Amino acid sequence: MANTGVLPFVRGVDFTKNDFSDGKFPAAVRLMTGVQWLKLDKTNISEVAEEMGKLAKLEHLSVKNNDLEKLFGELTELNSLRSLNLRHNRIKNSGIPVELFQLEELTTLDLSHNKLKEIPDGLEKAKNLLVLNLSHNQIDCIPTALFIHLTDLLFLDLSHNNLETLPPQTRRLANLQTLILSDNPLEVFQLRQLPSLQNLEVLHMRNTQRNLQNFPTSLDSLGNLAELDLAQNSLARVPDCLYKLPNLRRLNLSENEITELSTSIECWMKLETLNLSRNQLTALPGTLVKLSFLRRLYLNDNQLDFDGIPSGIGKLSYLEVFSASNNLLEMIPEGLCRCGSLKKLNLSSNKLITLPDAIYLCSDLDQLDLRNNPDLIMPPKPMEMQKGAGIEFYNIDFSLQHQLRLAGATVPPAVQTAGTTSKDPIARKLRLRRGARPEVGQADSAKVLKGMKDIADEKNAKNWEEERVESIKAKRWDESLEKPPLDYSEFFEDEDGQIPGITIWEIENFLPNKIEEIAHGKFYEGDCYIVLKTCLDDVGQLTWEIYFWIGNHASLDKKACAAIHAVNLRNYLGARSRTVREEQGDESEEFLALFDTDISYIEGGRTSTGFFTIEDVIYITRMYRVHAAGASIHLEPVAIAFESLDPRYVFFLDTGLKIFIWHGRKSKNTLKSKARLLGEKVNKNERKNRAEIHVELQGEENPEFWKVLVSEDGTRPAGKILEHVDENFTPVLPRLYQVQLGMGYLELPQVEIPDQKMVHTLLQSKNVYILDCYGDLFVWFGKKSTRLVRAAAIKLSQELFNMILRPKHALVTRVQEGTETQIYKSKFIGWDEIIAVDFTRTAQSVAKTGADLTKWAKKQDTKADLAALFMPRQAAMTLTEATQLEEDWNYDLEAMESFVLENKKFVRLPEEELGHFYTEECYVFLCRYCVPGEEDEEGTTEIVPPPEDEIQCVVYFWQGRNAGNMGWLTFTFTLQKKFKAMFGEELEVVRIHQQQENLKFMAHFKRKFIIHHGRRKVKQVTPDGKVAVRFYCLRSNGSALCTRLIQIKPDASYLNSAFCYILYVPFETEDNSESGIVYAWIGSKASPEEAKLIQDVAEDIFNNPWVSLQVLNEGEEPENFFWVALGGRKPFETDATFMEYTRLFRCSNEKGYFTVAEKCSDFCQDDLADDDIMILDNGEQVFLWLGARCSEVEIKLAYKSAQVYIQHMRIKQPDRPRKLFLTLKNKESKRFTKCFHGWSEHKKPPE
Repeated sequence: MANTGVLPFVRGVDFTKNDFSDGKFPAAVRLMTGVQWLKLDKTNISEVAEEMGKLAKLEHLSVKNNDLEKLFGELTELNSLRSLNLRHNRIKNSGIPVELFQLEELTTLDLSHNKLKEIPDGLEKAKNLLVLNLSHNQIDCIPTALFIHLTDLLFLDLSHNNLETLPPQTRRLANLQTLILSDNPLEVFQLRQLPSLQNLEVLHMRNTQRNLQNFPTSLDSLGNLAELDLAQNSLARVPDCLYKLPNLRRLNLSENEITELSTSIECWMKLETLNLSRNQLTALPGTLVKLSFLRRLYLNDNQLDFDGIPSGIGKLSYLEVFSASNNLLEMIPEGLCRCGSLKKLNLSSNKLITLPDAIYLCSDLDQLDLRNNPDLIMPPKPMEMQKGAGIEFYNIDFSLQHQLRLAGATVPPAVQTAGTTSKDPIARKLRLRRGARPEVGQADSAKVLKGMKDIADEKNAKNWEEERVESIKAKRWDESLEKPPLDYSEFFEDEDGQIPGITIWEIENFLPNKIEEIAHGKFYEGDCYIVLKTCLDDVGQLTWEIYFWIGNHASLDKKACAAIHAVNLRNYLGARSRTVREEQGDESEEFLALFDTDISYIEGGRTSTGFFTIEDVIYITRMYRVHAAGASIHLEPVAIAFESLDPRYVFFLDTGLKIFIWHGRKSKNTLKSKARLLGEKVNKNERKNRAEIHVELQGEENPEFWKVLVSEDGTRPAGKILEHVDENFTPVLPRLYQVQLGMGYLELPQVEIPDQKMVHTLLQSKNVYILDCYGDLFVWFGKKSTRLVRAAAIKLSQELFNMILRPKHALVTRVQEGTETQIYKSKFIGWDEIIAVDFTRTAQSVAKTGADLTKWAKKQDTKADLAALFMPRQAAMTLTEATQLEEDWNYDLEAMESFVLENKKFVRLPEEELGHFYTEECYVFLCRYCVPGEEDEEGTTEIVPPPEDEIQCVVYFWQGRNAGNMGWLTFTFTLQKKFKAMFGEELEVVRIHQQQENLKFMAHFKRKFIIHHGRRKVKQVTPDGKVAVRFYCLRSNGSALCTRLIQIKPDASYLNSAFCYILYVPFETEDNSESGIVYAWIGSKASPEEAKLIQDVAEDIFNNPWVSLQVLNEGEEPENFFWVALGGRKPFETDATFMEYTRLFRCSNEKGYFTVAEKCSDFCQDDLADDDIMILDNGEQVFLWLGARCSEVEIKLAYKSAQVYIQHMRIKQPDRPRKLFLTLKNKESKRFTKCFHGWSEHKKPPE
């Protein structure tokens, strides 16, 4: 084991929950010669280790929850020992050496929960003891000499023993502050020594057989008593002497026989906690409401009814807990709901019928328990509280009126919630008393008010239609910009700039990082620094000087961030001074005067740049066994060996750029899916999607898997995979240490984990932590941690790793805040699974992961953007506007060269093929535009030829929906380079996909944009080898510029009277020449422009003497060729009014919150994204389309959004009511697919 030299500087270590049984105690402990405190709790040790004797400076030792029986040996040599905690062991009287109590510094001794039958011999010699705990033993007698010598005791716990009396010398404990005698048979003992204990503040006498006869009446002499526990006794009433304890703060009288309370309880003016549970109370005195500081009141298991609770209980403004379960309550006073601080209300197992309406006013209530009240009917919620969809929908208010307001719209009268006016019962009573008595001028006033109301109603009705569209008009992009709130606490700490002196930060990964005072004045030439001088002016006000120092060899990001964060520091402090730039070798005199000595320069750079550096990443191969851990998984590291495999488990083998997930034959499906999800997260977040994920099934493994696991030749080892993992296997609980650094010492305490749930919120940016998982040891560096703490943590982690016996595959991993690995995150509950990213499950399953969803939702202002649902539909472009745009863009086009990918290289496209596109091809169009020059001031119309530098070059790369990415790669490395060499940086490259073309590109083809199936020079044939029938549909989406002729499936049901079609029916010939008949079919409701266009296009496509063209109007179809080619006559739609209403919305969580965005009117099938949910409106139905990889939260929120949209359209278009339908990918109905031009099979993702 390599010695880092850091152990002598360690002042304290917490080894809790490590396994030091069977001689595993770390020998390196003997090197911690400077250690002052040591925790060995729950380490399974059975004897005091020999190494403990070397710890001469040890002052505090805790060895709780172990198997110690004897204390002989090294403990008696620890002369500096001050506190010794030995609770929960097996120590007997014979195992305690007398020498232990002769340690002069010993002040705290805890021997509770052991097997002591009497006071240990020699204990009276420990004269300096201040704290003594002997509880939970079997002691039946206290020797007289004990309290003669231990007169300095402040805390004495003798509970849970067999004591029947205490020695008279107990009165000598004049300094005693806490005395615990609970659970001892003290029935005969009169406690006459109590009046002598004048400093007593805490007295526990639970279960000591107290009754009114043997109760110590002198208790009222203890004026300092603040806490008294008398539970589990036989008191029929509260002893009178208790009412004379004015400083009492906590009183426990539960489990007695008390039937009533005196009104004298008002004397307990400082009382904060009162426990009266499990008594026989039927009523509480009215003076209870005078206990103004009362915070917790427990009344469970009594006989209280409605009249038994004071009506004025609402005066208890500090009351936080009211617990009255298992009583006879049918109602509770309304005043109870007006206790402003109430957080917990327990009314379970009563006879409640209803609750006061004011229950909804308890805004701070964290817990309301109403179980076992079968007749309970909750009062109706106030109208303003009925909005929203509750926790189930993540606290987002989906009410139409709320969403309209968020979208900036005026809420129409039809949406206003009826009956939202608040009711005033007092005003109602006054009205009833007055009756219908006429008042002077009442009639005239009524007429005037009625006239004003009529005029207002007419005005509102007239303006509503105009305002409802205008009010939800989209804001300009710059109008919606908001200045982002900057939280300077992310960069600087509260104490920065508050104490006179010098503070210096270095720039690392774009952020300021404070350096230690020892490094002041030493600057690296490759780094940048921020220097703050804080001082006091003449009137005692803080003033600041801020400098940022630039090294000669610093990178650009460090220079920029030094300047930016210097300004941030000025804003954070509210300083009025300017930030001063200082450069290496040219520092100002004022800057140099900040340091006591000359500044020095160090070659190189200490901190890392924020820019990505291109370097080979070294991946360490690891293998993990996947176990279920609640709703998540536990990853147990195992040796990379054939013997590690077990058919009942899933194994995760990570080699870096290849991730193997091995499925045992008996492994659970849930573990398989979660392991796959883990692999995808690792690939996305850590490998930049460059890793390959291979799923290996037992018995069907690829040789690559065996090559990594066993041998280089990739052969499977002989032998059977055995079930060797213990069925009762439980992973080692991880231990989280915080590295603490002081002046010349180190400490390694464990972080207290509340409820034994490790959550990532325990990690604070200014600290460094070590997470010990036995097989994995992680060192986590916070962003604000200092350089020295980081260096110390690295050395401490090495020592901690080596001093504990670990498997050979164990590893130390360093983790930076913000770049944590998925393996590290999996050690914490709910990290990167619920709140921080996305709710991927129902609210019920989220709660199982440990997240308090209700508490989170109350604090969280859940953001959602549904404004797109209330925007008006994009208006269709008129034919005149489209023609004008087309002419303008083509006028600017000087030349267009066309290329097509052929045999892995781009060749020129034949002129006759211009405008013809194939779904499996890639095309390139080089367009040169003439940019018109600006007119002179006088506006002369003199034509001046544009200069050469006003030529704009744009390259359009068009990719068919079934074409692979090889075309794009070929273009990038060949043609694009040539174009850049010709036209320089002015060249603009635009990549476009099929049916997602921009309008300017479409305009160059003058509405003759034809998309064919397949490839250019490959004939389309049927499965039996015959020439295939080709069927095309002409359609415009939102504009004449978006006119396309797309080949579709030859089926008569695809006809529509509003469109035009081309049907090519081939003839069979011996020489396979292209001959046949072409039908141009014109629907009865088609526009004249499209009817003319379809004829022109048909003539251009099939310009062949062997092909005849026939123009058919709807109803003139010949029976032979036309209907036969389309598979027979079938009913088809005769109307396309859906084109006037069709809208497509995308629902997504990709921005970190739920948003709805509308696709343009020229949408296509490929706009349906697998990761999202789409809302499609065709004017009659609204469809909710679910992508294959959408999350459950998106489904729930999109469903609510669709409902809101339908409500909104019901108001805007009452004559077109819509119904909501659900549709899944690959199961779309005809009503859905008709909204998409050229619908076909969904595009398959590339393998």
